[in-house]
Amino acid sequence: MDRYVNVPINKEELRSLEAGDYVYISGTIYTARDAAHKRMYDSLRNGENLPIVMENNVIYYMGPSPAREGRPIGSAGPTTSNRMDKYAPELLDLGLGGMIGKGKRSKEVLDAIVRNGAVYFAAVGGAGALLSRSIVSSEVVAYDDLGTEAIRKLQVENFPAIVVVDSKGNNLYETAIKEYAKED
Repeated sequence: MDRYVNVPINKEELRSLEAGDYVYISGTIYTARDAAHKRMYDSLRNGENLPIVMENNVIYYMGPSPAREGRPIGSAGPTTSNRMDKYAPELLDLGLGGMIGKGKRSKEVLDAIVRNGAVYFAAVGGAGALLSRSIVSSEVVAYDDLGTEAIRKLQVENFPAIVVVDSKGNNLYETAIKEYAKED
């Protein structure tokens, strides 16, 4: 089913999304990869505030290439999500509504998704140039010294993603394998 959502996204709308839904995201999302996640984790350990609010927001696991002239961002494909698995449960517990990346997640992340009524979206790896067309603006908001791994605030319009794990724990990676096996 095709769905159009605006971010930040409330818990009620997150709960309405189902694994396998094609979603077009508009609004504000944030980028953060390994180094930014570690800094946020360390900040929490030190009793410091995070540079972005987690509540109902979406983090895209992506580090862009340099922008071409006239564009707000370069290629913007997803990075492998499981590199953030050590940090994701705590961010989800702080109200993070969703994550966009690629690949499977750990049991701890899957449990935290269900516990918090969140969603894990997948973006198509290898399609970074196409995905960047949905990005209207890009602004570094934290950790500028990390270069491509800095936290960026992105304004997106109809950014395409697929719900891989919904708030009920349905996991497209598992159900798709079972469906495929039935066809043999």
